[in-house]
Amino acid sequence: MNATRLRLPDEGPWETAMDYMMHRWGHIDPKGIEDRFDAGEIVGEGGIPLSRAAKLEDHTFIWYYRTLPPETRLPVEINILHQDEHILVVDKPHFLPTTPGGTYIQESALVRLRNLLNLPDLIPMHRLDRMTAGILLLSTNPETRGKYQVLFEKRQVQKDYECVSAATPAAGYPAVDFPAVVRNRMTKSRSYLLAEVVDGEPNAETRIEQIRTFDARAQRRALYRLEPHTGKTHQLRVHMASLGLGILHDAFYPDLLDKAPDDYSKPLQLLARGIRFVDPISKKPVEYRSRLELSEARV
Repeated sequence: MNATRLRLPDEGPWETAMDYMMHRWGHIDPKGIEDRFDAGEIVGEGGIPLSRAAKLEDHTFIWYYRTLPPETRLPVEINILHQDEHILVVDKPHFLPTTPGGTYIQESALVRLRNLLNLPDLIPMHRLDRMTAGILLLSTNPETRGKYQVLFEKRQVQKDYECVSAATPAAGYPAVDFPAVVRNRMTKSRSYLLAEVVDGEPNAETRIEQIRTFDARAQRRALYRLEPHTGKTHQLRVHMASLGLGILHDAFYPDLLDKAPDDYSKPLQLLARGIRFVDPISKKPVEYRSRLELSEARV
């Protein structure tokens, strides 16, 4: 985990940095805040430890590491596909978040890999939803990181996904001629769990191809190939649901289900199958493919 940075107010009724932290979090663990100042675990510019008496006006920012609650290890594993002096490519499993957040800190792909490989500077170049499995690219070298970031910013990275859904749209939806392209305008606010389709100029586009159909559990299903040309949050899940082809085991789209404990026997049937680009260091085209398989696609 990286240190948390806290900006101190320019003015207020607090004389010291500790007073302000007590104002923010003293109702949770006042003794813990005092102990961390005494132990030198709260620092200012240059990593200089601050005492309880450090004046508020003497510091704009302070840094500290959050106290992490115990976490139960998720019963999933990461597979390393490629590693060199610049990048790391892994197969992220379903249920494991890409980065720390909420109740998942140590149990995130980033922290697991930092600990496993002793790479404190490791940073993901893109993200996969917690419920999505597959190819994840990370930077191992801060000096060359910008070269890879530019590829994503300029949309010079091509990705393809696979998913399992019904072979034909749900009742009330028109038939689909494949390959199909879905284009619309999507938005997602931090205050609302779901992404929404709204009126306006399209900002999200996905090409969808039906690879094969098969029978499973008395239902006609299909394996689809998805090529996103943009990278909006939940884009693939929203676009499949908009065709009446909601991805199997999706608890969000088309209908938001009540929150329930993870069911590891029913992962979301969405897989980041591959990623390809011209490597900015070697100048050669590269492609990385997932070795995972969607459980519901096996026939």
